[in-house]
Amino acid sequence: MEVVIAMGVMMVGLVALAQLFALSTSANQSSKTKTFATVLAQQKMEQLRGLTWGFDTIGLPISDVTTNSSVVPQAAGCPTASGGGQGTGLSPSPGGTLGANISGWVDYLDINGCLLGGGSAPPNRTLYIRRWSVEPLPTNPNNTLILQVLVTRRVDRGAADQGNVARMNEEARIMSIKTRKYK
Repeated sequence: MEVVIAMGVMMVGLVALAQLFALSTSANQSSKTKTFATVLAQQKMEQLRGLTWGFDTIGLPISDVTTNSSVVPQAAGCPTASGGGQGTGLSPSPGGTLGANISGWVDYLDINGCLLGGGSAPPNRTLYIRRWSVEPLPTNPNNTLILQVLVTRRVDRGAADQGNVARMNEEARIMSIKTRKYK
């Protein structure tokens, strides 16, 4: 009788331990995905912040509105990808670029973060979708931009893409402000 009770107590403990293991594995995977999405978002933000937005030597505003932001230098081991669209640089984005795949304002990445290209339709191996927007600041539209980047896994986001685009679990959304500076 004591052996049966001891086995019962041990089984309850093992079942609880197995559930804890499964929960921690899931949390670790979610954390890994969120961290990688944040790195991908930061890479795009640095690319956008590095585009020309200032004044020339005589004080006239200059803006990079032709660079194809859907193409970035690739890391070692990543194949070269085409951008799939015209260059948009820091020109103001159309409405809804964070909620839809709009050519020139989106790029696609594989499981390793290698760029697969841009365009409105994701390639087959796409795991991450990276969207961005460039909006003039309403109070100073000629000299200040609001930059936003959203990185999500290739899943149906449902209502999260409607209206004010929400950040869901395992996604990264970062914002920055870029202001013209005299050199």
